[in-house]
Amino acid sequence: MTAAASTSIWAPLRQPAFRGLCLCGGIFFIGSGMQSMAAAWLMIELTGSSFLAALVQTAVFLPMFLLALPAGVLADTTDRQRLISGSLLALAAASALLAVLVLGGWGGPHSVLLLILVCGCCLAVLTPAWNSSVIDPVPREEWPQAITAISIAYNAARAIGPTLAGLVFTQLGAGWVFVFTVACTGVMWESIRRWPPRPHPPSRLPPERLWGGTLSGLRFAWHSRMVLAQLVRVMAYSAAGSALWALLPVIAQRQLGTGAQGFGLLMGCMGTGAVLIGLVIGRVRARFGLDPLIALSSAVFAAAMLLAAWVRQSAVVYLAMAFGGAAWMAALSTFNSATQASAPPWVRSRAVALHIVASLGAFAIGSAFWGAVAEMAGLNAALTAAAVAMAASLLLARPMPLRMGDRHDVTQATPWEDLFVADEPEASAGPVAVELGYRILPGQDRAFLDAAAQLKAHRRRDGATFWRVYKDLGEPSRYVERFIVSSWADYLHQRARSTLADQALEAEVRQHLAPGESVHMSHYIAER
Repeated sequence: MTAAASTSIWAPLRQPAFRGLCLCGGIFFIGSGMQSMAAAWLMIELTGSSFLAALVQTAVFLPMFLLALPAGVLADTTDRQRLISGSLLALAAASALLAVLVLGGWGGPHSVLLLILVCGCCLAVLTPAWNSSVIDPVPREEWPQAITAISIAYNAARAIGPTLAGLVFTQLGAGWVFVFTVACTGVMWESIRRWPPRPHPPSRLPPERLWGGTLSGLRFAWHSRMVLAQLVRVMAYSAAGSALWALLPVIAQRQLGTGAQGFGLLMGCMGTGAVLIGLVIGRVRARFGLDPLIALSSAVFAAAMLLAAWVRQSAVVYLAMAFGGAAWMAALSTFNSATQASAPPWVRSRAVALHIVASLGAFAIGSAFWGAVAEMAGLNAALTAAAVAMAASLLLARPMPLRMGDRHDVTQATPWEDLFVADEPEASAGPVAVELGYRILPGQDRAFLDAAAQLKAHRRRDGATFWRVYKDLGEPSRYVERFIVSSWADYLHQRARSTLADQALEAEVRQHLAPGESVHMSHYIAER
């Protein structure tokens, strides 16, 4: 693969299925952006409240915080096509009801917020499945470019959707904006019918249950240093940056003195900047690396918030929004690419869901927080404080650097030892204790323990609830690694989750074995 192919945004678009899904997804994003913009501006017209206008963003994105991880479990363990299609049909029904209420003059602030919340719930359920399946037709080495292409489609929708919504809102009213959203949802449903997600590979392992799968996803993220760093960093970035997005209608009305069309143009400028940077972000990321790119994006976005807070010249603010949109897209697509590339297939939808929880959950809570700050202290104070918070988030770079996962980090490996048990327990039996005995070379204790300590994260990440290494007091050269898994089914899943990178760590530990020795494995089941 050439360097140009590895960074070109056009490479994944050569796949017809991905091209179709990306195009239809872009249309869906336009409808979703139109609906959010119309609901926010309708709230301003109905109530005049900055807090309630910002609360529309919370209603859209808070369900991501609450539902995305269970939805990720369902996406990893069930039929993704049925999950996505059902969610889209429910979303279309809620949008249609919203359109009827507003066109009929019965839509008040409470009913608008409630139905926007329902739409947000549907979006939360379908997003992990769609995000993890849309890149299925693309080779793994082109995933960052595919994710960037999706981000471009999303941000192009941010440019087109709000601008179009402003025109429709002004000419026809909010109800017809919601009608258009229903049509766009139908386009997305048809694309999933025509290019369904790739089925999960068949497995003889017991299926994960919703609660157990949720705990597995959380455990993976907590004990995966790469993924945890990405999630914490995107949470900090989104929480600070949500101020600008949430307060855009207030900036349009109070700072610039414009109406719905001006608000749509502000969002359109942000979307345009995001689209333009998306065309070159692959090359920029490859040249400068992840952390320098995030640092630059944070600085630019903070500057955009300061300009929006203190400058009243419309042209300057519109230009600042274009740079802010570019910075937002560069950062969020980098976080998303790093997270998906660092997660093995068994947990990839849950990693996507956790990225959503971290970014959009922080976005939703941040939107409400900054809206309240603007209500109490004023728009200028809220945006200035958010810019300071954005700059402060860069302090996380040293303890939590970003890294893109390599192929060996996510490729499944064959376990070292075959599983020999006299009578295999039932799947629900447990807890299960596993012991691995090592006889090591004399004088290798410290080197062995240093190497063995690296196994803790990988055992805990893949399912162990307890892990420790013990020294045999009767035979000083003998050590026992012991970990506990909650059930026999969970242990089978843990064995299947081991990657080539994990196997390399185990090989490093085995280098300290005495000549002729091998690892002795024993399994114990708890008696009831």
